Amino acid sequence: MIVRKLRLQRGWSQDQLATLSGLSVRTVQRIERGQAPGLESLKALAAVFEIELSQLQGNTMLSTSEQGNTTGVSREEREAMEYVQALRGFYGHLITYVVVIAALFVINLLSSPHYIWAVWPMLGWGIGVAVHAFNLFRLPRLFGPQWERNQIEKRLGRKL
Repeated sequence: MIVRKLRLQRGWSQDQLATLSGLSVRTVQRIERGQAPGLESLKALAAVFEIELSQLQGNTMLSTSEQGNTTGVSREEREAMEYVQALRGFYGHLITYVVVIAALFVINLLSSPHYIWAVWPMLGWGIGVAVHAFNLFRLPRLFGPQWERNQIEKRLGRKL
């Protein structure tokens, strides 16, 4: 996470960081996901970020700012990064859905305009997009913990 934070602070893409450090993009992705990097990779990243090797060593996953490490990643920052990454994935999913469904409708209208079969993939995949949105945006769950608590309290006739 610390590598991702440092990269984002400088406004670099993973591609740019890989080019500057001499590492592969895949290696940068692995390090950002939390895999332990080798010493040579750490040295290359420390040189690119112009920080001490010790700041990266042992702190590549996360380090709290409460420990005085200014390059560390706090829990809130980590959660924000994960949310933005999930949001990016959702938008990618949504754009792919719109483009593919539009292409299917064009193909459908050109090949067999008398029967609109493209509705079926649109509905099926649309349910998947809706579930993805529900999970990402934490929309109210019909039978979530709050509902359970209310039902138990209603049944008991008192607060839990």
